[in-house]
Amino acid sequence: MSSRSRFDIISTMEVIKAPNEVLRAQTKPVKKITPGYLKTVKEMITLTKTFKDPEGVGLASTQVGRSERFFVAKSEKSFYSAFNPQIISLGKRTKVYLEGCLSIPDYYGEVRRNLLVRVSYQNEAGKAVLKTLKGIDAWIFQHETDHLNGILFPDRVLQQKGKFYKCVGKDETGTDIFEEVVL
Repeated sequence: MSSRSRFDIISTMEVIKAPNEVLRAQTKPVKKITPGYLKTVKEMITLTKTFKDPEGVGLASTQVGRSERFFVAKSEKSFYSAFNPQIISLGKRTKVYLEGCLSIPDYYGEVRRNLLVRVSYQNEAGKAVLKTLKGIDAWIFQHETDHLNGILFPDRVLQQKGKFYKCVGKDETGTDIFEEVVL
C-alpha cells in the first residue's frame, strides 16, 4: 500500500526554459482566485522546492505556461503566493547581486535591484496585502514581477551594462566555477 495520500499533489508541471516565447508574454490580471488557481499555486511551490542547486526561491506563472498575473516566492522559510502583484514604490538604496533564473539554467548576471520595495498583491484568500519588503524578499519580488511583465534577468544585465556568466562546473570544494560570457 502506498504511503501517499490521495490528496498529495504530484506535480507534472515543468519549468519552461528560454527562449520559449511564453516567457515574454504580458500577463493578464487574475479576476477571481478559484480552486484551480490554488491547485496551480501548490504545484508551483512543490516544483520550486525540487530545485536545490541552485535553490528555487520563486516561480512566476509564465514559467509554467500560464499568462495570468501571479507568482510564488519563498520568504524566510515558507512560501507565499502573490496574485496581481504590483510594485508601488522603490527605495533609494540598490545593490548588485549575481542573479539567476530557473528558466535560464546555468547562466547568471550582475543585476542591480532596489533593497526596499513597497508592494501590493492579493493573497490566496483574495485579501489585499500592502507591505514593505527588504533585502532578498524585495529582490525576489522584483525578479518575479519582471517575469509577469515579459522581462528576464538578462534584459536587466544588458540594460545595466552588467556582466553575464555561465556556470561551467564546480571546484573540489563544491563551489561554482563561472566563466564570463560576452554578449
